[in-house]
Amino acid sequence: MPSPFHLAIPVDDVQKARLFYRDVLELSEGRSTDEWVDFDFFGHQLVIHYKPKEQTGATHHNEVDGKHVPVPHFGVVLDWEVFEKFADQLTNKNVSFAIEPYIRFEGQVGEQATMFFYDPCGNALEFKSFKDMSQLFAK
Repeated sequence: MPSPFHLAIPVDDVQKARLFYRDVLELSEGRSTDEWVDFDFFGHQLVIHYKPKEQTGATHHNEVDGKHVPVPHFGVVLDWEVFEKFADQLTNKNVSFAIEPYIRFEGQVGEQATMFFYDPCGNALEFKSFKDMSQLFAK
């Protein structure tokens, strides 16, 4: 297994974000204070840190496979079966997808299942999966 990554992201409402990551995504919670919370993000360390909301312009998107992909975003590459189960779980919890689960680059190099959604503080997440993991970095 690769080394786990550590990612700290800003949230303007720690409690709202905590409920989303714990109860909607069903991540195990670790250490916490009033200002931050650690989560087990599929074997990686994700930390939500309080940061006051800033007034910013419109979110940026790049065109990928005919879809408007939010930038920046983060996520995890899951096993195919785990991705399917997770997508169903999110659908059943009425998560609003920015890009609903679908097969990207179907029949091409790099074919993958993917989905995008936002946490309640505006952070974009992408989860994806490859039936053939050798396609992860294929050209």
